[in-house]
Amino acid sequence: MSDESGESPYRVSTATSTSVPLSETEDPSIRDPRTGYLIAPDPKQTGWPAGIPYIIGNEACERFSYYGMRAILQIHMTALYAALIIGERTAEAVEAARSEAQHSVHLFAAGVYAFPMIGALVADRLLGKYWTILSLSIVYCLGHLVLAFGEESLGGMYLGLGLIAIGSGGIKPCVSAHVGDQFGKGNWGRVEKVFQWFYFSINFGSFFATLLIPWLHARFGAGVAFGVPGILMFLATIAFWMGRKVFVHIPPKHGGKLGL
Repeated sequence: MSDESGESPYRVSTATSTSVPLSETEDPSIRDPRTGYLIAPDPKQTGWPAGIPYIIGNEACERFSYYGMRAILQIHMTALYAALIIGERTAEAVEAARSEAQHSVHLFAAGVYAFPMIGALVADRLLGKYWTILSLSIVYCLGHLVLAFGEESLGGMYLGLGLIAIGSGGIKPCVSAHVGDQFGKGNWGRVEKVFQWFYFSINFGSFFATLLIPWLHARFGAGVAFGVPGILMFLATIAFWMGRKVFVHIPPKHGGKLGL
């Protein structure tokens, strides 16, 4: 389809053979000529950025997956230690298993809050936020997959939790910054409202996860209870990937000692 001037309203990427919408008033310099993706927000845009619904959907599903898994992690690890390490059901054995499980959960939580430092450096200096989030989301999905099928072994739990710590921690500093990247001068006044919806999606996902996943654990067992959060993380990854053509992809800034 062409406009009255005979020029196509789409910029076609020769590298990917995909068409990306191009506004008639848009400055061509804000798009990457290789991919056709936005590399800067359009200062003339006054409405909500087109990528925001994909980010909010991604965040709701990702938070469901994380908090759903956390809702049953302590209980499951306690039972696993009691069955595999101690092999007894006495009060002393259960207390020892609970202590070991708590140690493992705390170590996992420490990993989740340590990897943001690495994720931020990778996003800022190597891959950019979009590719960092997408690639680590795949790692995140693999972690859930390992938990769902390896929940009966300590090795499976350790591997799954390690992958989730890398994925969840690595994307933590990138997602909210990616929201801010979508705004230019023309629609900056909408940032506050968008972040309200963004944080609502976080609480929405975590609230329903903590209600549903313990029930699934009691009704169907650990495999299903760990598997459902994995499905939600897969949907989160797909939602984020679907927004790639409308996101603003701020390029990384290479160089600097240790990426600083």
